Formats: sequence, C-alpha cells, structure tokens
Amino acid sequence: MKLGRATREAYGLELRELGRERDDIVVLDADLSQSTMTRYFAQEFPDRFFNMGIQEAHMVGTAAGLALSGKVPFVSSFSSFLLCKAYDQIRMAVAYSEAPVKLVGSHGGISLGQDGVSQMSIEDIALAMTFPGFAVVCPADEVATRLATRAIAEWPGPAFMRVGRPKAPIVYEHGCPFTLGKAIQLLDGRDVTLIGNGLMVKACLDAAQQLEREGISARVLDMHTVKPLDHEAIERAARETGRIVVAEEHTIYGGLGSAVALSVVQRCPVPMAFVALEDTYAESGRPEELFEKYGLTAERIAEKALGLVRDGARARSS
Repeated sequence: MKLGRATREAYGLELRELGRERDDIVVLDADLSQSTMTRYFAQEFPDRFFNMGIQEAHMVGTAAGLALSGKVPFVSSFSSFLLCKAYDQIRMAVAYSEAPVKLVGSHGGISLGQDGVSQMSIEDIALAMTFPGFAVVCPADEVATRLATRAIAEWPGPAFMRVGRPKAPIVYEHGCPFTLGKAIQLLDGRDVTLIGNGLMVKACLDAAQQLEREGISARVLDMHTVKPLDHEAIERAARETGRIVVAEEHTIYGGLGSAVALSVVQRCPVPMAFVALEDTYAESGRPEELFEKYGLTAERIAEKALGLVRDGARARSS
C-alpha cells in the first residue's frame, strides 16, 4: 500500500494553487489553519485570508456575505465543529440564500484517532445532505482531493467537502477522470458491487481482491459525490451485478449508504448490505485500531458481500 498525503494537505496545497489563478478566492478559518492546512493559502495571500477565531457560526455568516458580494469563499474547520456549531447559519445564510460558499470539513470521520469523540465527525455527511442545493463530496486520496477542490470551486452553488487527518492510500496513482456527480468505476465485476468513498475506497479494492480468491467477481465504485448522486451508475450496478455493499466512514444513518439505498429502491431494488459506524460514537485510539473495532475494514466488506452472494445461491437452489 502506497501512502500519499493526507487529503487535508492536498486540499490546502490545491487551494493555494487556486489562489494563484483566481483573485476572487478568499479563505476563512476558525483558528485551525495549521491543522486544516489553509495555512498554505494564508502564507501567500494574507490579504485574502481571514482567521475568524473559534466562531464557526460567525465565520459562515461572514462567508455568505462575501459570496453574495462576488467572492468565492472557502470555509474550513474541523468537520464536527463546522457542521454542528454553524448548522443554522449554513441553513439560512448559505443554503437558503444559495450563496456559493465552499465548506471544507477537516479531520472527518473516526480516522483522526487519538483526538477523541468530541472532534470525530460521524454525522457531517448526513447534516450536509439536508441542505437543498448543496454538493457533498468525500474524495479518496490526494489526487482526487486536488481535483475535487477545483470542482467545488467551479460548482455554481454551495458545497461541502470532507477531508481527513491521516495520510491516505494512493488510489489514483495515474490520475482520474473527476466530475462532480459521476462515480468512478475502479474495477468491473459481475457478482456484486462495492461502493465506497473516502478511505473506504481502498478498503473496497482490498475486499474485491479477497472476494476474487473466493471466486466472486466484484465491481468497485468510488462514489466521491454523495450529492448529486450518480443514479445511473448505481442502477447499472444493480442490474448488472444484482447485489450492492456500501462502505463509509460515517454513521450508518443519513450518509452514503442511505443515499444509495434510496436510489436502489426507487430504480432497481436488489439485496444490499452496509459497512459503517453503527448506532454509536467511537472512542479515542489509533485509526487502524478504531477501524478494526468498528468494522470499517476490507474483511468486513468482503464478509458482507459474500453473505449476499451465498444468500442468492441458497434462494436459487430452494
């Protein structure tokens, strides 16, 4: 496994590149620029960087004003702080006003590890999904994150992107065709489809290798955009493989799994299974230990997929 930069760092570096190209880009941070990596932008463009202090709600309101004045503001904080503390301001000042504010939540999921539950955003995707007009994005590695940063800058409305603390495995060593709302098919398969985003994309690829040893052919989709969702890719996967497993570093409620399930039931119902954080908070610990404890692993994905395939075989034989 080749580790690349953390997606938060890839975001910070690409944000600086955007700043060099566009003078309408402004950046706001809640006194966390060393961690969110907006420090790269701040160092080069101090006149377009605003440290708002520990005031996420005020920061979002200010960003909405800047957006409605012709700027393209990128707003960063830890994902748990940004979505939870500023929810009302996001709802009224950004979503309702259709202000093109770009919210970027760092330290997403439970992979931030030892920082503990107060900073673990297990519900950020679900919260962002509730806002009409929002794009909601969770890229897999540094390559996809750089492309996603540019994509949300061009998105005409508001957007939320989740990035993470740890170094992320390289999925797209040779680049990728990144378009908001279009899934990326990494592997083709005939027996089951594995859908993931963020760090779970690599877990899906590893699970597909495990399933291949069992004689099961798995398709793998990187569903980096949760909203707008790629319904066509999901329907095609349902019709062609007959089973779907969704994996995400998020609560099982309201995130990628829920969005895919809604699409499947409306278009082509097939058996499904889900790998996610169940109805619980996590705890402090090393990321790999937390993923193991809460079942966010390739082994768990493969187990779920194998169960669907075997259930189908039993149904045909009965």
